[in-house]
Amino acid sequence: MRAARKSHKRARRSGRAFAFSGTGDPLSLGVLAERHLADLQIQGYSANTLFLKYRSLRTFLSWAQDRGLSDAADITRAIVERFQRHLFYTESAVTGRPLSLRSQQHALVALRMFFKWLSEKRYVLYNPAGEIRIPSPPRELPAAILSAREAEAVLSGPDLSQPRGLRDRALLELLYSTGIRRQELVNLDLYDLDTESGTIVIRAAKWGSDRVLPTGRRALRYLQKYLNEVRPQLLSAPDERALFLSNRGVRFYPNSISILVREYVKQADIGKPGSVHLFRHTMATLMLENGADIRFIQRMLGHRKLETTQLYTHVSVNQLRQVHALTHPAEKRETQDRPS
Repeated sequence: MRAARKSHKRARRSGRAFAFSGTGDPLSLGVLAERHLADLQIQGYSANTLFLKYRSLRTFLSWAQDRGLSDAADITRAIVERFQRHLFYTESAVTGRPLSLRSQQHALVALRMFFKWLSEKRYVLYNPAGEIRIPSPPRELPAAILSAREAEAVLSGPDLSQPRGLRDRALLELLYSTGIRRQELVNLDLYDLDTESGTIVIRAAKWGSDRVLPTGRRALRYLQKYLNEVRPQLLSAPDERALFLSNRGVRFYPNSISILVREYVKQADIGKPGSVHLFRHTMATLMLENGADIRFIQRMLGHRKLETTQLYTHVSVNQLRQVHALTHPAEKRETQDRPS
């Protein structure tokens, strides 16, 4: 099991196609699932997205195989609905609790996409997953958001007298200034940063489109200092393109970034958990509270739909608090009725 997990991680990082066990018949579910993922790879889907779809399809194929279902033609809408019920009653191997609605959604969306591809390629007559109702998890407010003072406490954590501390400060500053995702940070190449214009290019982001973001003046100062004084020391190979280098002189793994940021949040002793996404939530909320237009925040975060960004309007309460204090009758009488 451990060896298989390592091979999946290597394939995930390299972007290679994923294989399913027990395949042979060219029309079997396993062989067709491999072709589907290979087709998505050609279309430019990221290795991370491919892995998530592979994991979802692997769950379905294992469930189908246990029930003697090996060919695409065997799968009907009723069988897909049975699988959906199976997901609903399945417990997570990690938490021991029922699968979250989001996990169920991911599995069913991957399945529907797979059978849509099968029907388009004429491997099946119709899409048996095309009309199933997929659960939509409620939008949850971020678990924690930093105040400006708390953010500064985290940012002041790295020891700037040490090269790695300077690198970490530049990394944290960029996260705080731009709100980019963890994978977007990992993917940044050296020449994605334009120090002249003070911008970075996020290439092939979550939805496949590039976007250009301002770094912010303070973040840019730390980035330039990191590039001039630290990156040359960390560099292990002259052709390494990654903007941020790990202690081994190569591109960071995503989990390594999470651990690094989490440690600085813990070190700040602010009583709030979180890592990379904590800065994403914080950036969006604080900029909204300071008057930024929500469409600008949408562009910064790379959201396809404005409704996703509007989640932060529910978190940003300062302006609402001010309006409440100025307009609510009880608040207007507060000075008159204040208890002695």
